[in-house]
Amino acid sequence: MFLLIVNSGWNLSRYWLTLSLGIALWLGFLNTAEPAAAPQTILVLGDSISAGNGIDPSQAFPAVLQDKIDRAGLPYKIVNAGVSGDTSAGGLRRINWLLRQPVSVLLLELGGNDGLRGLPLESTRTNLQKIIDRTREKYPTVKIIIAGMQMPPNLGADYVGEFRQLFPDLAKANHATLIPFLLEGVGGRRELNQADMIHPTVEGHAAVAETVWKILEPILKQSAAVPQKDSSEKTG
Repeated sequence: MFLLIVNSGWNLSRYWLTLSLGIALWLGFLNTAEPAAAPQTILVLGDSISAGNGIDPSQAFPAVLQDKIDRAGLPYKIVNAGVSGDTSAGGLRRINWLLRQPVSVLLLELGGNDGLRGLPLESTRTNLQKIIDRTREKYPTVKIIIAGMQMPPNLGADYVGEFRQLFPDLAKANHATLIPFLLEGVGGRRELNQADMIHPTVEGHAAVAETVWKILEPILKQSAAVPQKDSSEKTG
């Protein structure tokens, strides 16, 4: 009888010990298995350069940037909204639809086709400004990056000069970040462009991605390092 009581007590103690360990392990699993926050979106609103005209889209500079982001372990995903032949007016028509999903960074790569068609630069400026305004109205904390472009000299010195200046002026007026020339080191180089000397090759897109990454990487790292402010935190 004594042995029965002892064994029963020992079995009961072992049961509670096992149960306690199981609960502790389960709670630890719950604490460590919390789903990671959804990646923030980088919207690339552009034309045939972003779309990767003439090459596989997986080799276009937005896809190359995504690979760099993933390797850097940064919580961002790129949405490539590049459409071949698109103008600033076309981007303006599309922006409301694109803004249905949250956007943390807008990389604005439009205006090149406006210039190649000799469209009035004031219209281009107005369209790009409206895209910026609508994006910030929907997402006030969005980071804006403007990709500068340049035109060939055959369009006339005045037009070429005004076109080049349009992008830094927009960036300054909107406190946005400027990529001075998206095709820096690529434009005009036959070995980095397709036969039309407008659209980069795979190697050209890799070079474009490097140019963008120099601007984009510090912005993403800084944003990822900034803790979310507690809404209950008192302000001075």
